[in-house]
Amino acid sequence: MSLPVFCEVWWAFRRRRCALRRCLVGLCLLVLLFFWWVVSQPGLVGQLPVVVQANTSSSVLGPPTISAAFINQVLAAYHSPAEGLGQVLYDDGIQYGIDPVYALAFFMYESAFGTTGEARKTLSLGNERCLPDRPCVDQDQGGYAQMASWQDGFDHWYGLILHLYIEQWHLTTVEQIIPKYAPSSDGNDVVAYIDVIEQAVTTWRAGEVVV
Repeated sequence: MSLPVFCEVWWAFRRRRCALRRCLVGLCLLVLLFFWWVVSQPGLVGQLPVVVQANTSSSVLGPPTISAAFINQVLAAYHSPAEGLGQVLYDDGIQYGIDPVYALAFFMYESAFGTTGEARKTLSLGNERCLPDRPCVDQDQGGYAQMASWQDGFDHWYGLILHLYIEQWHLTTVEQIIPKYAPSSDGNDVVAYIDVIEQAVTTWRAGEVVV
């Protein structure tokens, strides 16, 4: 190949490389401009498909993060008198918009799933004190709300959390709810209560039955 021909080929190659480089730079700029435009449009980001990840928030609101079958495994592992009612606890959570993993955690902390304390008699998931809509028993011990059944106790707890704590008091997280639910003025260790609830939730969401 003669020198003039070689030089012509070389410069043609260089021109193609420069053109390709300019194309790539221009394409990158277009992509960046597109994403900037998407982010700047009100409401548009919420319409784009997103990857759904496991709930790691301490907000009690949300869809179930454990199954009804898993709830039954937990209740059976701890020999709960409410064993077999996992579907009820799960369905109530969907009805009230509260993740049932939190109901299960409160049930564990308050009475070891109904195996200790007043809950063995009152059938109350949360050991609620006397309430206007339920009979008041054991008043010599401060008084407790008597539920008609474990199913009734589940439903009442969900309703209490939704209608009083969330809708009226605007408390949605474990850290906000527990200081009102079990105040230190009643002799409760609020920090320990929160820690136990969050540890239980984390454990169960990881698929481990025993906390």
